Amino acid sequence: MKEIQKVLLVVNPISGDLNKENIIQRVEIEVKKIDAQLKTYRTSGENDREKIQKLISESDFDRVLIAGGDGTNKVVAEALKDFDIPIAIIPAGSANGLAMNLGISKNLDEQIKIALGNCVTQMNMLEINGELCLHISDLGLNAELIKNYHNSRIRGKMGYLLQSIPTLWESKYPFKFEIQIDDKKLSRKGILLAFANAKKYGTGANVNPKGKMDDGVFEILIFKDFDILEILKTLRNETDVNSEFVEIIPVKKARVFCKKPIAFQVDGEYIGKVTSIEIRLLKEKLKIAVPTKNNI
Repeated sequence: MKEIQKVLLVVNPISGDLNKENIIQRVEIEVKKIDAQLKTYRTSGENDREKIQKLISESDFDRVLIAGGDGTNKVVAEALKDFDIPIAIIPAGSANGLAMNLGISKNLDEQIKIALGNCVTQMNMLEINGELCLHISDLGLNAELIKNYHNSRIRGKMGYLLQSIPTLWESKYPFKFEIQIDDKKLSRKGILLAFANAKKYGTGANVNPKGKMDDGVFEILIFKDFDILEILKTLRNETDVNSEFVEIIPVKKARVFCKKPIAFQVDGEYIGKVTSIEIRLLKEKLKIAVPTKNNI
């Protein structure tokens, strides 16, 4: 592993409810301890990907740290697609699904230790309708919930909980999907169709317990019905799922068609309603710092 001499810290000032200045100060202290240089970039929501790419192309960074949520992780991963530089996550968003799947500690000192450490793995990435996906995307009920959540004023898990009842009341589920995998066509219906590069949603629901982020496949998850007991099992982190509740298909690419537009989200960001989806596993992998002995 190359010695870390230059570090870029990308900070989303408005994500989550954490004090980002405290994070910046702690990173400055730890970077100074390893006798490295630090550059801090604060996102603005305007051309951040291009600006980060320009910074990286102009300076020989050895590590890029991200203090933000899943949306910020996605922007940085897109910016780094053509660069061989490891990233590291300091979860500081309202949704931190990728950090949860990587087993990143909730302790800031431990997060920075991992971020500047030597344990780096390579994880798969998906491309879904031209959008980069790092952990989970889906069509259906959960995407509708995310849309309603983003339009509400209450954040965090309480915000999701408060939006769940009106979402269930207003939703037109079950949805009908046609899934094409190579030369096979599958007709399915359900409340949710997910494309999982990881095990868990940002809420902690373990919907794909046998999934791995570095195994060269992703899973299509077809949730057939709204089963409270099975949903509670995912929240309890149980490792088995009932095949009557969810069908799991490991693939490398697929296409999905819907007769009616259905809500669509990628890594917790609502994209809009779509009638077709094209998903493929990218050849490029993302280098990312993880806890030692991490099994992603």
